[in-house]
Amino acid sequence: MGTESLALVTAIALIVGLVASAGGGVFGGILTGGKHIGYGIASMMGGFYGVIGGGAGVVLGLAICLLIGGLV
Repeated sequence: MGTESLALVTAIALIVGLVASAGGGVFGGILTGGKHIGYGIASMMGGFYGVIGGGAGVVLGLAICLLIGGLV
């Protein structure tokens, strides 16, 4: 696999991971705090904190995969 294609796959994996973590955060925020603080603010907070937590996990996971041997 060439360097350009490895960089492209890594960038796509990063974007997909961040979008998935934002979606999961929104859904989790709605389920967790929707009734108490309102569904709109709960989804915004969930999306924000989902990207923060999920983003760190995605970056760490990609770094580990690249260190192991270019599994991405």
